[in-house]
Amino acid sequence: MSDFLKIIGIVVVALIIIKIALNMLRYQTSMIEGLTNSDSSATSGEGATSASYAAAIKAQMVKLQDELLVSKYRKDYETAIINLDDYMGYLMIKQCLNLNPNNDIKMNIEAINTLNSLKAGKESLNATMTFLDKQ
Repeated sequence: MSDFLKIIGIVVVALIIIKIALNMLRYQTSMIEGLTNSDSSATSGEGATSASYAAAIKAQMVKLQDELLVSKYRKDYETAIINLDDYMGYLMIKQCLNLNPNNDIKMNIEAINTLNSLKAGKESLNATMTFLDKQ
């Protein structure tokens, strides 16, 4: 149960971080170089802001590249991802062993949903490792 609460806590923190990042990105696209607001009367439609949107994404990507220094810390990142994958695998085993046919069906469904979330997490780690290998 403690591991389950840790996972829930990690998911909640991750969602909060994603929400903050999206808010920052949304704010970034409304600003132009030199801290002047875009003139919305000169352009209209969603396509008019696509160039600034793409530039903001590129700026965030460059910022992340500078922060992560993948070429320098690649082995450390790979080790961390492998360890997380193993950790989630053990959590999956533990979750399977916690399924009890005598429990209420709702409890078993929650346990199965947790197992499915862990599986999705492992798939995300595999996608992360694939991306890291391409860098």
